[in-house]
Amino acid sequence: MANRGGGGGGGEVPENANDHCPGTQSESAGKADACAGCPNQQICATAPKGPDPDLVAIIERMNTVKHKILVLSGKGGVGKSTFSAQLSFALAEMDYQVGLLDIDICGPSIPKMLGLEGQDIHQSNLGWSPVYVESNLGVMSIGFMLPNPDDAVIWRGPRKNGLIKQFLKDVDWGEVDYLVVDAPPGTSDEHISIVQYLQIAGIDGAIIVTTPQQVSLIDVKKEINFCKKVGVPVLGVVENMSGLRQAFSDMKFVKPSEAGETDATEWALNYIKEKAPELLSVVACSEVFDSSKGGAEKMCQEMGVPFLGKVPMDPQLCKAAEEGRSCFADQKCSASAPALKSIIKKLVKVP
Repeated sequence: MANRGGGGGGGEVPENANDHCPGTQSESAGKADACAGCPNQQICATAPKGPDPDLVAIIERMNTVKHKILVLSGKGGVGKSTFSAQLSFALAEMDYQVGLLDIDICGPSIPKMLGLEGQDIHQSNLGWSPVYVESNLGVMSIGFMLPNPDDAVIWRGPRKNGLIKQFLKDVDWGEVDYLVVDAPPGTSDEHISIVQYLQIAGIDGAIIVTTPQQVSLIDVKKEINFCKKVGVPVLGVVENMSGLRQAFSDMKFVKPSEAGETDATEWALNYIKEKAPELLSVVACSEVFDSSKGGAEKMCQEMGVPFLGKVPMDPQLCKAAEEGRSCFADQKCSASAPALKSIIKKLVKVP
């Protein structure tokens, strides 16, 4: 866009506009004498004028939401949705009013991870009602709209953007302390849309989830640069799957041979109980991903963004996500729950 000697407060002027263009948002756009013969005349004459009325509706709806947090990842499969789900569970258990918005249009995992599969969205005169896990934890996802959970969502960008806008302006969240937005991996249409819409209503920032190895960090750097370019504060980076932590007593054992593997779990555990019972209280640790180059912590130092902490790969956390329950409800997730709690306390600044 450029100023071609016109505009007169009527908005932007196309590069190929006539001299003295009144501007694309002017009431006389496409109708003024200066518009005669302009290649944009028909478009300007019929285009809606003024601010997008949906943006006003989004601002009004988001006025009841105190904090808005995006959860992003550069790479898929790093545990971003698991983190979003457990962050929401934790905030709700801290007696905050929480909303969890799933904008991963093509791969909505949140209904499964919150134990809400098969639920439907209800409408009232106030708008769409979230699906509630508890009275203070509401969830919205396209997953609630699919007739069959195995249906593929094959949508182009504009339709995805339209649904995201509808989620923000039509969902009746009520008075909410935290709105956690679980985004798909990457920096594409959904990210541009959610940032554009939330920035006008005020956004706290983004949490970025990664795994320790370089193949993930390469893409996370792009995500951080995306946030910097669009003006979204990076609240911090979480290194997920930061080594495997598993109680020795929960491990499986096999005997390899040329014919294949045979299960030796019962034999091994009985042998340990007899010969070295103290090992049953030990937690086994293994670096599954290569973090020899410093992992997320070093990357954060280099890029000047906060490092929130590490969450180990914990089979019990994976099981909690599969079963749609909080990892904080019992003592089973002894490896991951304390790490997650420490990160969440930093985010909400709890002493």
